[in-house]
Amino acid sequence: MTSTIDFVETAPHRHAGIIEAIEPGSLAEALGLLPGDEVLAVNGHPVTDVIDVQFYAAEDEVEIEYRRREEGGGTLPSSLLPPLSSRSHRADNQPLGITFVHPTFDIDIRRCNNLCPFCFVLQTAPRMRRTLYIKDDDYRYSFLYGHFVTLTNLSDHDWARIEEQHLSPLYISVHSTDLENRRACLANPKAPDVLEQLRWLAERGIEMHTQLVVTPGLNDGAYLERSIRELAELYPAVQSVSVVPVGLTRHHKYGRRPHTVDEARAVLKAVTGWQRELQEQLGVRFAYPTDEWFLVTNTRIPARRYYDDLQLQENGLGLVRDYLDDWRGVKRELKGLWMGGERREAGGGILTSLFPPPSFATLATATLFAPTLAKTAAEFDAIAGTRLDVVPILNERLGHTITVAGLLMGEDVLAQLRGRELGAFVALPRVMFDHPDGISLDDVAPMTLARALGRPVVLVDSLGDVLDAFTGRSRLRFDPAAPDRAPTPMRDGGWSVEKYL
Repeated sequence: MTSTIDFVETAPHRHAGIIEAIEPGSLAEALGLLPGDEVLAVNGHPVTDVIDVQFYAAEDEVEIEYRRREEGGGTLPSSLLPPLSSRSHRADNQPLGITFVHPTFDIDIRRCNNLCPFCFVLQTAPRMRRTLYIKDDDYRYSFLYGHFVTLTNLSDHDWARIEEQHLSPLYISVHSTDLENRRACLANPKAPDVLEQLRWLAERGIEMHTQLVVTPGLNDGAYLERSIRELAELYPAVQSVSVVPVGLTRHHKYGRRPHTVDEARAVLKAVTGWQRELQEQLGVRFAYPTDEWFLVTNTRIPARRYYDDLQLQENGLGLVRDYLDDWRGVKRELKGLWMGGERREAGGGILTSLFPPPSFATLATATLFAPTLAKTAAEFDAIAGTRLDVVPILNERLGHTITVAGLLMGEDVLAQLRGRELGAFVALPRVMFDHPDGISLDDVAPMTLARALGRPVVLVDSLGDVLDAFTGRSRLRFDPAAPDRAPTPMRDGGWSVEKYL
C-alpha cells in the first residue's frame, strides 16, 4: 500500500533517542540506564522512535545499545561517543519504564501535504507563535496519542511498519468516502482512495476511529450519509465515526461558512436516524455527533451509554456528559458538608454559605459552554449559598464563530474581565493553558492574568475544582503576590503537538 504523494524524509531531530526519566523498579532501571542516555538499538534493531523501542523490547530478554555522555558533557559530539550495551531478563509484568525527551528520534513530526479549506492552521491569526502554523499529519502520533491523520503522506515503509508492528488503533480523518469529494475536501487532487486504505488496514486487524468534519455545501447531505454507510460496512475494524462541525475563524479565506442553527439541527436529526438503523445492524450507534451539535441546538446531552463505552473525549465526544456526571457527585459532596454539621457557626448562629466571605467568585469560559456552566453554577449556589458569576468570553482574536474553551485568548479574558467585580478568585478552563509552558494560544500565563486582575486565578475542569478552590485544596491556583511557578501540567499524552516541536 502506498500513497500517490512523494514522501520526503526530514533532517534528524535534535532530541534523538534521549532518555528523560527512568521509572523505579522498571526493566530500564535493571539495565542500568540513566536520564541523558541516548538509546540506539533494542535487541539488535536500530530504533527511530518510542514505538520501535516498545515493539522490540516486548521480549523476556532485552538488550539495549546506548551512548552515555559523561558528567559535565564533554566536547565530543554524541555520534562519536562509544556505544555501550546492557542486557537483562524481564520480571513478570515488569514495565520497560523509559520516558524519552522526544517520542520520535529520527525525524520531526510528519507534515501534512493537503490544503483543506477548513484546516485550522490555515486560518490561524497572524503574528502568533511559530508552532501554531505547523500542519502535522503523522501516523505515529495517531497511534501514540490519538491524533487524527489523513493517510495521504505515507511511504511503502510506513505501511509495512503499520502491518509489522500492528499499530492499532489509528485515528483517521476521512471527511468523505467519495474519492473526488474527498479530494475536494483535502484540496489534494492526488489523494488516494481512503476506502481502499481502510480496507487494507481492516484486513490486517488494525482498528480505526474515523472522523468527518462536515462543511455546509462541501461534504454534507448525501455525501455525509454515503460516508457513514460505507464506513459502517467496515465495522468492527472501523470502530466509530465522529461527526464534527466545521470550525472557521474570521481569518478563513476559502469562502466556506459554519452551519446555521437550523442546519446543525438537521444534521443532528439525520445522524440520529442513521444511528437507529446502525444499532439494529451492528449493535452500536457507530456514528456519533460531537458535543457542539447538542450545545448549538440546545438539545439534551445524551447519557453516557449513548457513546457505547468509547473514549473519544479528546475529539469533543462526551466531554459535556462527563462534566454533568461529575457535577452529580459534587452536588452530593456539597449536601454532605451541610448535613455534616458544618452549617452552624461556632457561636451558634446559622451560616448562609458553606464558605467564609467572600463566598463569591467569577467563572469565565467560552460562549459555547457558558449556558451549561451557568445552569450548573446556579445549582451550586443554591446548595452552597455562594455566588458564582459566569462570564462568557468572546474570542476577538480568532472571531466570534470560535466558541470553544481550548481556543480562548488570555488577552480576551483580561479585556473582558477588567473592571468587573471578581470576588475571591477567577476560575478559567484548564484546557485553555494546555501547553508545555502553561500558556494560552496568545502566550499569556495564568500568573500574568492573576497579577493583571489582582485576583487569584484557578484552573478548573469541573465544579469539583471550584469547590476545591473555595476550600483551599486547588492544585492549580495562581496568587498575584506569589512567586512564579512551574508550567501547568498537561494532560497525559497532551492534546497540543507543540510539546513535540
